[in-house]
Amino acid sequence: MLNNIIKIKTTQWLQSTDCSVIDLIKYIREKRELRDTQIEAIETYLFLKIEGQNKPLWKLFAEGFFTNGTDLSKLNINEKARTFLGSNANAFALYDFSRQPSGKTTLLPKLEKMIVDDCEKIDYNKIIKSIFYNVSYADYLLSLPMGSGKTYLMAAFIYLDLYFAANEPENKNFSHNFLVLIPSGLKTSIGPSLRTIENFDPSWVIPEPAASNLKKQLIFDVLDEQKSAKKSNKARNPNAQKVNKCLPNPFGQVFVVNAEKVILNRVDTTGQKSLFEDDEDKKANELRNLIGQIPNLSILIDEVHHAASSDIKLRQVVNSWNEKGNITTVLGFSGTPYLSSPEKIQLTEYETLKIAEITNTVYYYPLTTAIKKFLKTPTVKIAENLDHLQIVKKGIEDFNQQFGKLVYEDNTIAKVAIYCSSIEMLENEIYPYLQSELNINPTEILRFHGGNKSYSLPKENELQFRSLDTPLSKKKYILLVGIGKEGWDCKSLTSVILPQKSKSSSKNTIIQTTCRCLRQVTRGNDESALVWLNKENANILNKQLQKEQQTSIEEINSITRTSKPEMIERVSRMDFLKLPKVDFYQLKVSYQSIEEEEKANTKKKLQELLTNISKYKSTALITTTGLEHLEDGELEYLENSGANFANFNTWVFNIAKESFETTTSNKLHQFDTELKEVFEAITFEKDKQLFFNEQFDLYLINSQIRVAFSIKKSLKTKQEIIPQEANLLIVDKLKAIVQNKNIFPGKDISKQILDFDKNPLSSETFNKQKQEKILQLTQEGKFEEIAKVASETIHPIIGQKDKSFHLLPYNFDSSFELNILNKALQLKNFKEKNLEIYFNGERGITEFVINCFAKKGKNWRNVGKYTTDFLILNRTSENKIHKALIIETKGEGFSNDQSFIKKKNFVETEFLEQNNEKFGYQKFDFLYLEDSESLTNNVGKLNTKINSFFSE
Repeated sequence: MLNNIIKIKTTQWLQSTDCSVIDLIKYIREKRELRDTQIEAIETYLFLKIEGQNKPLWKLFAEGFFTNGTDLSKLNINEKARTFLGSNANAFALYDFSRQPSGKTTLLPKLEKMIVDDCEKIDYNKIIKSIFYNVSYADYLLSLPMGSGKTYLMAAFIYLDLYFAANEPENKNFSHNFLVLIPSGLKTSIGPSLRTIENFDPSWVIPEPAASNLKKQLIFDVLDEQKSAKKSNKARNPNAQKVNKCLPNPFGQVFVVNAEKVILNRVDTTGQKSLFEDDEDKKANELRNLIGQIPNLSILIDEVHHAASSDIKLRQVVNSWNEKGNITTVLGFSGTPYLSSPEKIQLTEYETLKIAEITNTVYYYPLTTAIKKFLKTPTVKIAENLDHLQIVKKGIEDFNQQFGKLVYEDNTIAKVAIYCSSIEMLENEIYPYLQSELNINPTEILRFHGGNKSYSLPKENELQFRSLDTPLSKKKYILLVGIGKEGWDCKSLTSVILPQKSKSSSKNTIIQTTCRCLRQVTRGNDESALVWLNKENANILNKQLQKEQQTSIEEINSITRTSKPEMIERVSRMDFLKLPKVDFYQLKVSYQSIEEEEKANTKKKLQELLTNISKYKSTALITTTGLEHLEDGELEYLENSGANFANFNTWVFNIAKESFETTTSNKLHQFDTELKEVFEAITFEKDKQLFFNEQFDLYLINSQIRVAFSIKKSLKTKQEIIPQEANLLIVDKLKAIVQNKNIFPGKDISKQILDFDKNPLSSETFNKQKQEKILQLTQEGKFEEIAKVASETIHPIIGQKDKSFHLLPYNFDSSFELNILNKALQLKNFKEKNLEIYFNGERGITEFVINCFAKKGKNWRNVGKYTTDFLILNRTSENKIHKALIIETKGEGFSNDQSFIKKKNFVETEFLEQNNEKFGYQKFDFLYLEDSESLTNNVGKLNTKINSFFSE
C-alpha cells in the first residue's frame, strides 16, 4: 500500500539536491557491512525523519506528502469533484491513494467512487486518521523477512538517532532514549536481542570518531526482574527502580523489556478507568508511569503483529505516554505485516472499508527476494498419504543424506527441528521412534518444551537449547513443542519437519515455523535448507504465502540464488581528451558575529524573565457537569499541576548540562538569588514534596536562562566573488559500480572506445582485419567463434568518442539523461560547431560544483550545492574552455522541489550574471529540460539553445 509510494518518494529525495544525508548513505553503502534491505530501510527511515519531519503518517498523508502528482484535468470525473479535489489537499491525497493500481483494478475502488460521487460529504481527516489507527505520533512498521537482520537494524536506528540528536540536541525529531519491546512469547530472545544491539558496531552507519563516542554513551538495561516478596529487603519493584534511576534527563539509555508481561498485562480495557488511576494496579502501573517520563523516547517493537492482536492494548499505553509529550517515534518490525482479521474503517454511516494489511507499513522486503539474495534456498517437500511417523522418517532420511555431515564455516553442525503438536506426542511417539526405529544416538537428540504434570525436562535442556548455535553443541535432532516458532535465532538450523497440524490459533504459525531454517550462516555463501510438511500444513502454508508474500510453495521451490552483483570497473579518458579545467567565479559568503552588548547583563535578563514568567504558562481548565445539563457545568482553573519532582540544584545542573559547555553550574549558582525566584515561580508544593508546574514551558524557560548568560549577538554576512578552477573528474575517487540499466556505454562499446584510443582504425582497415580473423578461425576449425567475429562492427558512437565520455562508463540517474546525451551527439548543429558534451551529474567525482545562496534582506543565506547534469562546451586554440552551456535534466517528480528551485534560480541569475560580467562575455548559459515534456520538444529546445549560445 503506502510503502510502494514511500519507496518512490525516498528514491526521488535521495536523488534530489535537497538530500542532506547523501554522503552518510554513501558512507554506509561503501562500508558494505549491512545488507541492501537494511540500507533501504535506513534510507526510508531517514526520509521520513528528515524530509517528513517525523510527522505522524496521517498528517503527512493529509498534507499531500505522498501524492503522485496526478493531473486532475486528464481524469474522467465530474467537474464538481475535479474542483473540490484541486482545492482540498486531504481529499486529493485520499483519492490519489485509492487509485493506486492493484491487480486488474485500483487499490480501493469503493472509496475512489465514493469520493467522486459525494466529495463534499466525506470527513477526510477522520478517515485518514482511522486508516493510520488514530495515533498522533510517528508510528512506522518495517516489514523484513526473518533472517534479514531486524535486530541489527534496530541498533542502526538507535545510533543514527543519537548521532543526529547529538548534533541537534533541541531537534525533537530525533530520539535520545529507547525502549525495545519483545513479545512475551519470545522471552528467550531478550538476551540475544540485547547482545546483538550491544555488540553492533556503530561505525557501520556513522563515521568515526562519532561512532565510538556514541557507543561509550549507551547504557543498556533489561527490565525482566520479578517484584520482591513483601518481607524482602530488596526493592519491591526493581524494574521501576532502574527506570527511576536514569530520570529526569537521560541520553543514550536503552531498555529492553518483555512487552506483555512488564508493560501490557495490567492495562484496563474497559474504557471506564484511567490507565494510571486503578488502585488495584498501582504497583503494576508504577513501571509504566516511570517509562512515560523518559524524555525523547523511541519505542522499538519486535514482531509487531503480536502487539496488534485484540488482547494487547499497546496503542492505549503509548497514547497515554504521548500525552506527556515524550514519545518521538514508534517503530515496529515484522516479517508478517498483516492483521489476523481485516481492520474496519467507517467511511460513512452505511459504508465501511476493510483493510487486512498493517497500514503504517513504510518499508516492505519480500521473502522471495531475500531467498534470492541472502537466505538459505529451501526445498519444500509435501508428504501425501503418509502418517506423521512416516513423514518424520522421510524427513530425517532426506536430511541425513543431504546435510548429515555438514559442518558450517563457524564450526556449527547442521540441525533438523521436528515440531510436535503436543508434549505427549513428543515423549510417547517421536522420541522413542527416533531411537528405536531410526537408530539415532540419544546424545544427538534434544527435547525442549514447557513441561506438564506428566512430563518434565532436566534443567540442562534449556541451556543446551540456548547453546545450539555454537560449535560446542553436538545436538542434531531437535524435538520441540510450542517453542522455536519465532524469535529463535539458530543459523545452523538447516531443516524443519512439520508432520502434524499445529494446535496454535495463530494463522501465521506455519509460515513462521518453516522459515526458521532459512537464516544464513556465512554471509555470501550459497546455502540450502529442507522443509517437510504434511498435506494439511502445506495447504495452510500456501494460503499464507499467497496472502502475505504473493508467492507459493511452487515458486519458492523454483528459486535459484542470485549471484553476486556484477561490478563494472571505470576508466578515466581525461588525459586522452586533454580536457581542461573549467574556470569560473564562485560567490563566497563569510559570516560575522557582531556583539550588540559589552557584557551579558545576566542579572537584568533573569529579572525580566521572572517579571514575564506568566508568558510561559498555559491555562488548565476542568469542567464538572452532568450529562443531562452540559450547559450548567462548573468551571475550575488549575493553578498547579504536574508529577515531576523538582529540586533546585538538579534543575541548575540540567540547565548547565543542556548548554553543551556554553555555561557551567558554577556560573549559574553565582545568580542563585534570581534563579531561586524563577524556580519558586514554576514549582509548587504538595505533600511536602516540590513538583514542577507542568503548565509552564520548562524547556523554553531553561533556554531563556542560558541565553541570559550570553552576550547578545547579530549575524552579518560578507560576500565576495572569487575565481576557481574545477576538474570535471576527480580520478582518485573512481570506484567500481554495480551493473545497472542506466550505465552507458556498455562493456563491449567501452572496450572498443579504449581500443580505438590506442589504435584508431578506418572502416576499411577494421573490415580487413575482421576478414583475416575469420580466415584464421576457419583454418583452426573454430567455427563457433566465426559468427561472433563476423557480427562485429564499428559502433556509431566511435565517430563521436572524442566529443564525450571523459569517463567510461557513465552512470546515469535515468534513461532521460541517456537519451539527451545520445540526441545531442546526433545534432547537426552540435557536430558543425565542434562541440563536446560531458556528463557531470554524478555527485562526488566532479569538482565543478556551484555554491548556491538566496538573499534574505541584506544578507545571503546558503541554500546548498548544485551539480549540473551536463556541460556542453567548446575550446579555444589554446585548449581553454571558451563557452559552457549548463544543462539540467529533471524528472517530473522533481518539478516542485523547492530546494532545487532555489538553486536553479541562483544559477540562472546570480551565477550567470557574475561570471559573464567577470569574463567580459557570455561564457556560461543555462538550459532546463524536464522529463514531463516529450523527447522531441526537449531536443528542439537543446538545438535552439546551441544555435543561439554558440553562434560566435
